Amino acid sequence: MGTDLRGRPGDPPDRSSREWCAEAVARLNAGRPDSALDAARLAADLDPSAEWAYRLMSLAHERLGRDADAVPAAERAVELARGSWPARLRLASVLRRVPGRWGDAVQHAALAGKFAPEEAGPEVMLGDLALLRGDHAAAERSYRAALATEPGHPQAHVNLGLSLLRWDRPRPHHDPAWPVNPRDTSRARRALEVWSRQARLLVAVATVAIAAAALLTDWGAQAELAGFAVLAALAPLTVRQARRVGLWRYVRPMLRLDPWLGAHLVSAAVSVAAFAAWLLLAAGPVLPPAFDPVWAGLAGIAVLGWPALAGVRALAEAWRGRPLRALAESARVQDSERTARRNTGVTLWILLGRTWTVLVPLLGGALAVEPRAALAAVAVPYPMVRGYLRARHRGDGWLLAATALVVLCAVASAAGGLFGSAWAWRTGLGALGVAMAVFLARAARAWWRGGAGPWRSSLLMCDLPIGAEPSVPLGPEARRTFSYARGIVLSYADSLGPRVAGAVASVTSSGELRLIAETEAWDAIEADPRVAVFATDPSQRRFWVEVRGIAQADSDVLRITPKQVFLGEYPGRHQRRA
Repeated sequence: MGTDLRGRPGDPPDRSSREWCAEAVARLNAGRPDSALDAARLAADLDPSAEWAYRLMSLAHERLGRDADAVPAAERAVELARGSWPARLRLASVLRRVPGRWGDAVQHAALAGKFAPEEAGPEVMLGDLALLRGDHAAAERSYRAALATEPGHPQAHVNLGLSLLRWDRPRPHHDPAWPVNPRDTSRARRALEVWSRQARLLVAVATVAIAAAALLTDWGAQAELAGFAVLAALAPLTVRQARRVGLWRYVRPMLRLDPWLGAHLVSAAVSVAAFAAWLLLAAGPVLPPAFDPVWAGLAGIAVLGWPALAGVRALAEAWRGRPLRALAESARVQDSERTARRNTGVTLWILLGRTWTVLVPLLGGALAVEPRAALAAVAVPYPMVRGYLRARHRGDGWLLAATALVVLCAVASAAGGLFGSAWAWRTGLGALGVAMAVFLARAARAWWRGGAGPWRSSLLMCDLPIGAEPSVPLGPEARRTFSYARGIVLSYADSLGPRVAGAVASVTSSGELRLIAETEAWDAIEADPRVAVFATDPSQRRFWVEVRGIAQADSDVLRITPKQVFLGEYPGRHQRRA
């Protein structure tokens, strides 16, 4: 053992570039990106033409959160091997986080799919790009195409479940294709949210305080003046938050992408308008009793607008997407993928919420109209129980308790409606209330500990490392064959079928083939870059080499990045002698 080029003791000094790359992959898998970066740099120092080393450098930088440093290394890998599909995927993975480079990321991912249609990785990347833009239908198609190629791909299963759930990305207001930094749009969104929150809170508190002062004390006139002072105080608050927005030209697209943000702003504006109208009605002349409902309605809008919007949003999120299908996808890989286990638990909570929202109006209607209608409650928990049993999700006792309580509620309420038992009704309704208490306790516990809660925002996208696959090297026999071969055959395909052409080849130090071929081959390769190159060893004619790879035009030569290398020998008398 010795000391490496950077003075780190304990590493053998005589490793090759590919051995250092393998060491970097092992360190990345062990969760040591710092030391993996050192190993990848050593590999690049030993062989500056090794694109695998630059891919690993980019991946290590990405793991360390240095996206700006990951881009040059990924671009260098593509420059060294333009036909490498892992290099294209690595660059696409980095560029999707760089403002203004989203189109380049999509282009590189599409090229990777063109270079390697037999691989699932390019389709998964295209699905991720669609999912991050909120295009759930396109993401679902890409993930299903990836699973058709590789049925057990964990990232495709997990993210397909998210697309089926109509998952909201972490920044729903921001389009990643925009050239603006997402931090700037997040700052604008935060300013708008703060204004809506402050406006609704001030209006609600002022309404309650003024009503209490007018009804319980003799300070009604003073309370009305205080209400107008609250309206005046909203003006500087509005101006201050408007200055913080900054990116006003992006506000309308942000509201289109995130309708709930627009709903909060509209709710705040309506609450302020209702509060102002309520004050004007109270300050004016005495109105006839017919205006009392109007006065009460305006006060209700000012006070209850925020809770009502929160309830509507919770109900809409509970009924968004197809959780049973999503559960089937994430449950397939939850034993091997941690993100899948987390998403499975959250999806089961979503199913529980759906069941609860069906039972409440059903049982309320049964109590008010026809008690025997509660018999239908027995069938309501079936999808939830079916999903829970199929997922075999363990480790969340709160979920098990809430599920059991909802089932108890359905059975007891059905018995109460059938037999007219008051105790059965009490048991069912009590179990329904306790189930909500369990949900709230679980949510409070998650909030306090900072863990995954029983809500949609706890769903996570699976983002496994991309681009660590080893490059395909040309061995010494293959290099010698192509360097000295007199006859080289290029096989490609055009619109009429397979074609062959003669070519002249050379091998670069990085193991990349460079060919000079006829013009017809160039035109066909532009449409389908997958080619095969065949050569015979001139010194020992019984040996042959076939390289299958991706051809890319560069100046006056075709650069071929190997995907598969085959070395064999012809049958003949030498085999009998052997």
